[in-house]
Amino acid sequence: MARISPLVAIPPLAFAALAAMFLWGMGRDDPNGLPSAMVGRQAPALPQTTLPGKTQLTDDMLRQPGVKLVNFWASWCPPCRAEHPTLIDLAKRMPVYGVDLRDTEANALAFLAQDGDPFAALATDPKGRGAIDWGVTAPPETFIVDGEGRVLYRHAGPLIREDYTHRFLPELEKALSAQD
Repeated sequence: MARISPLVAIPPLAFAALAAMFLWGMGRDDPNGLPSAMVGRQAPALPQTTLPGKTQLTDDMLRQPGVKLVNFWASWCPPCRAEHPTLIDLAKRMPVYGVDLRDTEANALAFLAQDGDPFAALATDPKGRGAIDWGVTAPPETFIVDGEGRVLYRHAGPLIREDYTHRFLPELEKALSAQD
């Protein structure tokens, strides 16, 4: 009688483990969501530079009453350009603050002049050090911040289509209703 090598069991077991991992991943609440260590904590310090002619975004502004947004963006970022009309609409409802990430002053100013400036105040982060403190992986990323300067939610990616309506807006509405 021929003996079967135990090595024959390795491929089916590896496949079963991989299939189980995929099934677990598909069953998560938000498989596209990236967890943020910042949620529930005080917003980190902001860069202390801004664009010429713009209001400097300060840490005190994040601690003023009411819900506000902090958006990390760049003129060279196509998804940032795609979400820009959404930011302009949101700025009619609440303060939207911007952090211009790894951009040149000339390009950032030209972008805002051409497409509109939704930002109540701005900071610039030319080397990306402030973005690291906030846990930003790539622009655009938008944070919902409460009246005490605490981060309530982090949205990675552009505020467009289903991501905006199904992921971001429910979190924003929850934050706005909690302030009432």
